[in-house]
Amino acid sequence: MEAPAIKQIICIKWGTKFGPEYVNRLHGMIRRNITPPFRLFCFTDDGAGLHPDIAVRPLPVFEYKAPVTNRGQWPKSRLWGDLGDVTGVVLFLDLDVIITGNLDPFFTFGDPDDTILGRNPNTPLEKLGQTSVYRMRVGKLAPLQDIFRADPQGIAEKYRFEQRFVTHNAPGGVKFWPRGWLAHFRMHSIPPFPLNYFIEPRVPRNSRIVIFAGHLNPPEAIAGRWRDDHEHCPPLDHLRAAFNGQRRESLPRHLRHYLLPATWVKDLWRE
Repeated sequence: MEAPAIKQIICIKWGTKFGPEYVNRLHGMIRRNITPPFRLFCFTDDGAGLHPDIAVRPLPVFEYKAPVTNRGQWPKSRLWGDLGDVTGVVLFLDLDVIITGNLDPFFTFGDPDDTILGRNPNTPLEKLGQTSVYRMRVGKLAPLQDIFRADPQGIAEKYRFEQRFVTHNAPGGVKFWPRGWLAHFRMHSIPPFPLNYFIEPRVPRNSRIVIFAGHLNPPEAIAGRWRDDHEHCPPLDHLRAAFNGQRRESLPRHLRHYLLPATWVKDLWRE
């Protein structure tokens, strides 16, 4: 596939979970790792504080009753249909990814009409896509909105995650990025027990983007804490807590759920 005249990247921000700094840092990482010209479009309900070079667009209207009992980022479904003046091929990026390599190949891999997802590393026995980083032609996934709109709760209960729904229902099927382009921070960066107490997380070799699917985000990686309500402590203190009644989970999980501050995340996650 020949590179498009301008590389279009889209992201979505709604509610208060992610502030404008996430979008601004994403823009900075893109700028340092792409051959221009490019443009980042942020679809959001609040564009305050965003860098002036980011193209702010309103959240696309998609009226449905949001699922209330299942996991998954179903508001991403707003991006499956009409995106106004944004047309053609777009690369979607989650706000909490870290870019570790050149992005140009994401625009030349495969055919322009392909819907390309990452492989979900949590389900090795299931050919499941991961939607932290995916490419599509705008409007190609619009039929999924019609299916979802008819029964949002039923679809969510059947598929649990929006990425499974996309994997199994995308018109023409989906393809996957080459192995190694995407890495999962928890699975591919944090050393296994007991090395996680002595070696800080590393940049996954040959990766281009590191995703933070789940609860652990870049601020936690930088601070060296497993959750945003945890505090980083020295390795020996964490080990003592495993046996003195201070742990909040099972012993195996407590021992695994420790990481040293990831200095490389701090270095890369900036405007």
